[in-house]
Amino acid sequence: MKYTFMENFKDKDPEFYDFYSHFISEEVINDTTLDDKSRYLSITAVLVGTKAHDLFKDMLDDLLKYLTADEIQEVLYQAVAYLGIGMVYPFLNIMNRHVNKPLKSASTTNRDNRIELGNEKQCELFGEHMRGFQTSGPEEERHIKRWLAGNCFGDNYTRIGLTGAQREMITFCFLATTWY
Repeated sequence: MKYTFMENFKDKDPEFYDFYSHFISEEVINDTTLDDKSRYLSITAVLVGTKAHDLFKDMLDDLLKYLTADEIQEVLYQAVAYLGIGMVYPFLNIMNRHVNKPLKSASTTNRDNRIELGNEKQCELFGEHMRGFQTSGPEEERHIKRWLAGNCFGDNYTRIGLTGAQREMITFCFLATTWY
């Protein structure tokens, strides 16, 4: 695949264009076992995690060749829980300007059941020892556990649009980028 954003370098910096476009369009793709959707979900998550909003803006048309607007939106929504609104805000704005919004809701919870359903998702992913996690431990820690069950899992992991494995992969990408 030729990345549209690389065309910015073709005339002004042909040396960079030549070696980098070859690297990302041939070597990386030939040496990976990821399917296209997983690759582009990962790229999107890493762009957000590394605060690369200019590159995200320039790559958005390329990303939309492999991902739906709904899938990109799911990555951005989930990123808020792990990276914070301050980091994700520019990406949401870029997406909202670029894509005909609003997109169809992917939520499967509401304010009354999000913590309970989020805890169910925690149990599904991590085991029965997580049951009731949001109400366990010292009182001064319970609000964090409720936020985890309600927001990270109830508001995000229960949504339709991405599989559980895809959500785990993009979460790993978010966490990996916070270490740089």
